[in-house]
Amino acid sequence: MGKVAFWLLGALAFAVQASETPGIGYPEGYRDWRHVKTMEIKPGHALYESFGGIHHLYANPEAVEGYRSGRFRDGAVIVFDLLEARHEGNTLAEGGRKVLGVMVRDARKHASTGGWGFEAFAAGDPKRPVVGEDAAKACFGCHAARQSDNYLFSSLRD
Repeated sequence: MGKVAFWLLGALAFAVQASETPGIGYPEGYRDWRHVKTMEIKPGHALYESFGGIHHLYANPEAVEGYRSGRFRDGAVIVFDLLEARHEGNTLAEGGRKVLGVMVRDARKHASTGGWGFEAFAAGDPKRPVVGEDAAKACFGCHAARQSDNYLFSSLRD
């Protein structure tokens, strides 16, 4: 077997292994889930550079139950939909999607990050995950301070 063929087989084996590594998938249909809250982060906020804009949060049925009971079981998913904030005259309008953040509860799989797995999709594009293996630094670094609130920055509004 030539060096090129051997290298191609190795690359193919790596690609197959990587594709079988479970990650946080794109939450299809999340806008049909329960709306948790909306907020805007404005200039002057400490997180404005990274998270400035309009935030909509959605929860799947398992996450809604977790908000109500205070205990989030495996399978709970919370979506953080961040959009540009456009100020048009005396109105605030949604602009383009900046990022779609996802939190998935799996206590065993994500034990090192409080039982939550994290991913974000650039511009809301399912083909552009940006967190990957960097969840502890990119997401959990901030969420860790919220341990007494299930690592969340939100609560359910009825």
